[in-house]
Amino acid sequence: MAENHSEVKSSIRAHPISESESDDEASTPGGVTSTSDMKTAASHVGRAPTTSTKRPATDAAALPGGKDARPACEYGAACYRKNLQHRREFSHPPGGAGVDVAERPTAKRARRDSPPPSRCPVAPPRDVEAVVAAAQPYGFLLSRVAGVSDDGGAPSLHISEILAAGGDVVASAQFSYAIDVPWLVRQYPNAARRRPLLVVHGEQREARAALHESAADHPHVSFVQARLDIPYGTHHTKLMLLRYRDDAMRVVVHTANLVEADWHQKTQGVWMSPLFPRLPEGAAAGPTGGDSATRFKRDLLEYLGGYRSPGLREWIATIEQHDMSAARVHIVASLPGRHLAAKRESFGHMKLRRLLRERVPRPPEGAGAGVVVAQFSSIGSLGATRGSWLGGEWLTSVAATRGDAAPAPSPALKLVFPCVEDVRTSLEGYAAGGALPYSVKTAAKQPWMHNLFHRWRADGRGRTRASPHVKTYARAAAADCGALSWFVVTSANLSKAAWGALEKNNAQLAIRSYELGVLFVPEDFGESELRVLPPGGASAADGFPVPYDLPPTRYAREDRPWMWDVPHDEKPDARGVKWCPSPL
Repeated sequence: MAENHSEVKSSIRAHPISESESDDEASTPGGVTSTSDMKTAASHVGRAPTTSTKRPATDAAALPGGKDARPACEYGAACYRKNLQHRREFSHPPGGAGVDVAERPTAKRARRDSPPPSRCPVAPPRDVEAVVAAAQPYGFLLSRVAGVSDDGGAPSLHISEILAAGGDVVASAQFSYAIDVPWLVRQYPNAARRRPLLVVHGEQREARAALHESAADHPHVSFVQARLDIPYGTHHTKLMLLRYRDDAMRVVVHTANLVEADWHQKTQGVWMSPLFPRLPEGAAAGPTGGDSATRFKRDLLEYLGGYRSPGLREWIATIEQHDMSAARVHIVASLPGRHLAAKRESFGHMKLRRLLRERVPRPPEGAGAGVVVAQFSSIGSLGATRGSWLGGEWLTSVAATRGDAAPAPSPALKLVFPCVEDVRTSLEGYAAGGALPYSVKTAAKQPWMHNLFHRWRADGRGRTRASPHVKTYARAAAADCGALSWFVVTSANLSKAAWGALEKNNAQLAIRSYELGVLFVPEDFGESELRVLPPGGASAADGFPVPYDLPPTRYAREDRPWMWDVPHDEKPDARGVKWCPSPL
């Protein structure tokens, strides 16, 4: 459904932390009633509560000197509560921050012993087109991180630089989970800040109204609300569609929410397509006209068509009219629903399974099974045993190779997820843990996971202290992980909701959430393997810029995975702050 034409927060009484992708629990704890409340609480994690008293809303314009008589929200610009009554009762400065969440809410929040630090600026501007060129042939980049000057050769851009690259943007579409409209508009070059901007979101009820209200001063912004018909599903896709004055267009698939915090001191992944020209006059358009060998155009159109929204028709028509034959990656998307027959292999982990069976050669005899590395920022409920889902249908998919009907040994599985010490010593400190939703309740159901965990270490990219919000999945041919058989960057965390779960004797794949990623296969770049970019490499021409160190570092005996509802008051973080979650 399309519509024409958020930042908010609450008093201490009602701060659930977040939303979850657990699929095996039917009720929401803590009296949480909406997705908006879940997002709100996540952005409150790690901030110092103060006693607040409700007062009647006051019209600031009626006061002498135009001052606002309302009490200031205790969370200031970081407030993301989407309750309109809260906005009426408390004043908020412009701007805002937020986090991405993929866990259902727990009835928890956290306190800090000091106010949040002020933002330090991202590094000075550079030649953006030179950075884009350095990312070729893969087009994979990392986000710039304030406080990190050496990316170890990995190309990196801020969102404002992405929007400035390629030419003069005349129209754009932004798909995301959390969105700060005023902040987003400010990231565009001045000349593009009043040009058509379509925002695709999953907000409902009060949160939807708050999002629309946040665009009141931006009449060029319109909205499409993604359908969420399955409980606990989210609109989690991060996608940009950019059209330029010369009629070229670009597709950007990434992992960051459209809020300041996600582009500040977190590690994010970005794939930028080549500039796609408009098809010549008279050339066949549609899904197949100007498509690539990877069927990028057809699969992108299939994904967008899955929204079933009239508000996306114009962008679908625009894509149909462009030549995308230069794309060398494969779309790996998830659409909510129960997918049957041929559609069962069109989305989620079954789409990845099909692509790997079509495109990735089987390892030579005697070469070993290799390693699958899964790196993510949130964990759902995966079952009581390793074989329930992760080591069963999901591992079967990521271990697939061409002609794998014959039995083959399964690759080793390594899960990269920050431990407590990784979070404590990060640039953001414990506050980074607000974007790493894994709860005690969920962890207690799957103790078998502990032996699979590996630390977030990114010394080679200068990002060990830049907490990960990127999600990547890869297979290495050998234990040293010096070369990859394939690589995926995606919005999908490690959950059934994101990747799907087979049902009815494997006849259908059930998916709850919208997700989008791209798959890199060596053959599509004229290579036999993706060599990993060594630290200090000059550009992607020297190797593929994996965001973290390979091989991964296994948890030490004393390491524990980060769980955001566990207090840490024994050791302050890098900012001198303690983490003290407490029940509501």
